[in-house]
Amino acid sequence: MNFFSKYHLPPGNAICYSGFRQGQQPGGIYPSYDEVKEDLLILQEDWSYIRLYDCDKHSITVLNVIEQEGLPFKVMLGAYIEAEMNNFGCPWGGGVYTQEQLIANQKSNAAKIEKLIQLANTYSDIVIASSVGNEACVDWTDHFVPVQQVIHYVQRVKSMTKQPVTFCENYVPWLVNLDALAEVVDFISIHTYPVWEYKHIHESIGYTKDNYYAVAHKYPHKPVIITEAGWSTNSNGRGINPEAVNEENQKTYVNDLLEWTTKESILTFVFEAFDEDWKGSPEPLEPEKHWGLFKIDRTPKLVMQKTVAVS
Repeated sequence: MNFFSKYHLPPGNAICYSGFRQGQQPGGIYPSYDEVKEDLLILQEDWSYIRLYDCDKHSITVLNVIEQEGLPFKVMLGAYIEAEMNNFGCPWGGGVYTQEQLIANQKSNAAKIEKLIQLANTYSDIVIASSVGNEACVDWTDHFVPVQQVIHYVQRVKSMTKQPVTFCENYVPWLVNLDALAEVVDFISIHTYPVWEYKHIHESIGYTKDNYYAVAHKYPHKPVIITEAGWSTNSNGRGINPEAVNEENQKTYVNDLLEWTTKESILTFVFEAFDEDWKGSPEPLEPEKHWGLFKIDRTPKLVMQKTVAVS
């Protein structure tokens, strides 16, 4: 089932956008109006849809810039929900919190869901879809939220907004334990990262296709989109083989991804627009810092030095 046709939207390239620059980070210094405007003017040349992760100050600025500047973007808006249950299986040990913190997170999450509703209604001409969370049910997450609570959030947003509602998650849980959630969301959103699973660049697009079609075949009555797929350009050797990541491989994977998803009319948000040095560990080669198609100084990496064809 095709997302574009179901929701009467024109096909187009899509990208994940978070505009935090050097010295900026969530909860600290946020990108200014002019900085966001600069970013969006760069992105509008090749991208029609952008995905925002949270209902924070940054996302509000982005929506405001799009509206005030008359930019042609449509937005998938998210609420980044935090842990409501401990996950003792988190491989880096980040999934364990005090009971007081979990209770505080529940209250904060409820407020974020209400903010998501407010922004989706305020910017109804820009926001085409909402997501109630990101990677909060997978077994390795450090911000675990029980499936039934995610279902509650989906139902709450659906009852208060006109846009379709989803939840963004790694492809594996959709195949294993999210059947009940899949029946509640309007469409399914998956993440697929071959390089995190030690796939060679030459088998990477085939692996992504396998991930996608496995979920799509399980839920033939639901549109399935990709909300994260990309290729890092650096690694400190933890989780990703440094020999596998460089700008050449990123270009190969992203171009293959766009060629396939454009042909099949699969809405796919490439991860991500710009490098962000606040992410992950303090190590400069931390892979989380290097997924951008543009460097943190906004200069294009190899994949963006040649125009990406817009469908």
